[in-house]
Amino acid sequence: MKTRNLMFVVSLFALVVSCKNEKKETNLEDSTQKEVKKEPMLMVQPKDVKITWTAYKTTEKKPVSGTFKKVDFAMKHGKTPLELINGLSFTIPVSSIFSNNEVRDKKLIESFFGAMTNTELISGKLQVLENKSVKASITLNGEAHDLPLIYKIENDTIYLQGVMNMEDWKATGAIAALNKVCFDLHKGADGVSKTWNEVLVKVEVHVDKM
Repeated sequence: MKTRNLMFVVSLFALVVSCKNEKKETNLEDSTQKEVKKEPMLMVQPKDVKITWTAYKTTEKKPVSGTFKKVDFAMKHGKTPLELINGLSFTIPVSSIFSNNEVRDKKLIESFFGAMTNTELISGKLQVLENKSVKASITLNGEAHDLPLIYKIENDTIYLQGVMNMEDWKATGAIAALNKVCFDLHKGADGVSKTWNEVLVKVEVHVDKM
């Protein structure tokens, strides 16, 4: 009789322990699933990137804006927006420049980029620094130079902005060549024809959730 009671107690204890282990495993699986839901994977691809540039003419610094209709890079994945763009390498065909003026676009391709070295493509790489700032290492006119960028993240979009000084890429000769073919168009009220070295670059990166 005592043996039978002992076996019953042992069986009951084993059953209780088994149930507790099952609950622990279930809770662990639920916790893991919740963590995965909190951190969805993100991705960015070329069609989700918009590049806008603004150059300046006349002494009054009148803006002229346009875009590059094409940018190429490998689709990238990450857990955060900054992780997405960190280390992203890209190329931009200069032939994709678009300012909504065919005559101007032709002058930009032939007289501005055409006066440079190896500028069929503009290439670069984005890097997120330790202080959370961003820089773009850009190669243009055979010159590599870092461009500091300010950024903000709103909803599902990363906004990047920086000012390129063509002197840094030794492209003042290209600026002069462009001003020559646009001499009258770049005259202001003072009669002076001027094309500025600075170009404002803005980039919008739309982030997709997988």
